Amino acid sequence: MSEGPLLFDRRLLRERRARFAAEIEEREVLIGHVAGELADRVAIMLRAFPRALDLGAYHGLLGRTIAELPSVEEVFYAESVLAYARRCPPPAVVCDEDLLPFKDGAFNLVVSGLALHRVNDLPGSLIQIHRALAPDGLFMAAALGANALGELRECLLEAEEEIEGGVSPRVAPFADVRSYGALLQRAGFALPVTDTEELEVIYPSPRALMQEIRALGGGNVLVARSKKPLSRRVLMRAEDLYRSRYGTPDGKIAATFQFVFMSGWAPDPSQQKPLKPGSAQSRLADALNTTEQPGGAKASFPQTDPNADDEPDTKS
Repeated sequence: MSEGPLLFDRRLLRERRARFAAEIEEREVLIGHVAGELADRVAIMLRAFPRALDLGAYHGLLGRTIAELPSVEEVFYAESVLAYARRCPPPAVVCDEDLLPFKDGAFNLVVSGLALHRVNDLPGSLIQIHRALAPDGLFMAAALGANALGELRECLLEAEEEIEGGVSPRVAPFADVRSYGALLQRAGFALPVTDTEELEVIYPSPRALMQEIRALGGGNVLVARSKKPLSRRVLMRAEDLYRSRYGTPDGKIAATFQFVFMSGWAPDPSQQKPLKPGSAQSRLADALNTTEQPGGAKASFPQTDPNADDEPDTKS
């Protein structure tokens, strides 16, 4: 497990998330989008998943969505906040996403939607997920990526610098797609894949956007955060900057959410393996109509007729 410095105040995160448990159904647009996307990806896998886990489940929307798939049988739920776990279908357990209480090989499928970007020990969490998967079990997740909420981060920093003469972190940093992919490999997943999607969401105001972020556990719970509350002047200036730069013609504002989708398999002898060097039955040079050169030499282009016309062949 990682022994690096703590990034998030998890106790404060749990307390703040619990405040919004009663209204999470009203704020599930982002969770619902991710749940639908992950369910579509699981659905194309031509295999059965007898036991699945929804990790960091909020109120269980992702787990309920994949439970409707004919390939998924029993779904378990894990949530770090008791108030959310109570809203999940049973069986549900309360645990942090990087402190899993499950035995090795307990699940054939683990999914997670918008939870893993807020753990302190993401490498450790991925290792534990790997252990909780049976051989040839599948892990699929979506987390916020590095470009998420860039507009809000920019306006808060500029407003605070302008009024206070200095800045403190207000929006948590998120990993980029390459970092997530490297962590999957480090955790031992086979056939790791990562990709990104950017979604623009329209909100009535910057204040409404910030309220939504707090409800989803994305408020400022950084350990290195300033303990001084954001002043009214800074907040109002940030809202003015946001409206002027990212406002819509009808007086609303746009926010960009970048999602990183990741997947990997628990290793199993039945999975595809890369071919051994030298085992190919045909030459790449033949397919490209070029001449094979020793290592370090420049490859030649396909041979052409030196008497041919240099003008390109065009047709009207």
